[in-house]
Amino acid sequence: MSCLAHGVKIVEQSCRGCVNCIKSCPTEAMRVIEGKVRILSEICIACGECLRRCPHRALLLEEDEWDYILSKRPMTLVTDPSFCTQFSWPPIPELMTQALFELNFEPIFDEYEAAYDVTALAVARAIESYSDNLKPLISTYCPAVVRLIQIKFHELIPHLVQVESPLETSIDLWRARSKRRDPVTLVSSCPARIAMVRSPVGRDISSAEFAISTSKLAREVLIGSGDPSKKVSVDYPFRAPRWIAWAKTGGESMHVRSFSSRPIKTLEVDGLRNVINLFQEMELGKLRGIDYVEARVCDLGCIGGIGNAESRFLSRIKIDNMKIDFNFNEENREKLESIYDAKIWSLREKIVPIEQMPLGEDLAKAMERLKQLHAVYADLPHLDCGTCGRPSCRVMAEDIVKGEGSLDDCIFRLKERIADLSKEIYDLSKRLVHTMTPEGKS
Repeated sequence: MSCLAHGVKIVEQSCRGCVNCIKSCPTEAMRVIEGKVRILSEICIACGECLRRCPHRALLLEEDEWDYILSKRPMTLVTDPSFCTQFSWPPIPELMTQALFELNFEPIFDEYEAAYDVTALAVARAIESYSDNLKPLISTYCPAVVRLIQIKFHELIPHLVQVESPLETSIDLWRARSKRRDPVTLVSSCPARIAMVRSPVGRDISSAEFAISTSKLAREVLIGSGDPSKKVSVDYPFRAPRWIAWAKTGGESMHVRSFSSRPIKTLEVDGLRNVINLFQEMELGKLRGIDYVEARVCDLGCIGGIGNAESRFLSRIKIDNMKIDFNFNEENREKLESIYDAKIWSLREKIVPIEQMPLGEDLAKAMERLKQLHAVYADLPHLDCGTCGRPSCRVMAEDIVKGEGSLDDCIFRLKERIADLSKEIYDLSKRLVHTMTPEGKS
């Protein structure tokens, strides 16, 4: 199995072995071994829950070195739409362009409208063309959602719409228009998008070369350029392009509905636990009649990403206060149709399951180890306390069978063994050698 990037950096010297992270991981990809956290890359979905739970900053976004990015300026940037909501001024791309140009960065916002429009158009047409037994279709915009389905919900993979992220599409459009091959840095609000650069899904290599966090660039903007709204005049009332709405839950669905030739039923859900519950219901066939599911693992959508600087609640207010027009301008229809026909929006490769590590090299060996696993699990306390450094007793049993742990890692089994050894030592201490007799006896 190839090693997947997970977008999370471990700072070992800061880890206290508190096991907060392992209890929050939805795929049980975290371990705490010898007091230090470890991540199983092959089953990590890069959701960022472990970063939210770590009180010691032992887990950080695995972004590229900021000094290196600065040394490469002028640097072309592609930012998540949530980046525009990180400041006190309105989330207007013209203002962000001004601020970034002053820092010798070149954002490619001009390509976003076409990229997000063609993405919404492709999804709308997929909904119209797919058979009812493959509905609801599921958005592929959130990389953590895609990886969650690849790992835990294999039956839902055919429901994933085969449409590329508009962030990748915007880079492809920019390269096609400008004929430039300069490196591009993705500004990410979460580890999942950073992982998308390192290990993309649906294509062999990402169009972006580097990745940094939204909070890092936002801090640089605040320090270096000040408030651009005082330097650039903008129309009032403030208007925002359609792609800004994708930063919050529901924005994608509104965009898709605006391109549909018939009324479609969409369902929007955010928050990791809610997404998991929804997929469980979907596997049971409880979502009949729904055409499209927009799922985001972060609360309120991408504005809730762990890599953001601004409160997700304030970001939502800023977007809600903007006037966003989802009525498509027919004048650009011909241009959009040509982009659609070029299939630039389509995933290059099929999305496939990420298989779990097998218990054995062949079926016979796997069945033998499965029997051992059940026997070991029966000997464990079934408390899922996490003190062994694993998220559950079943995971502990799996690690023991694989040779990656022992029963003594369980504190309760260890206490029982210590008690048994103590009793044995006590019993032995009362025994005398045969050549000696108790005092006072001949």
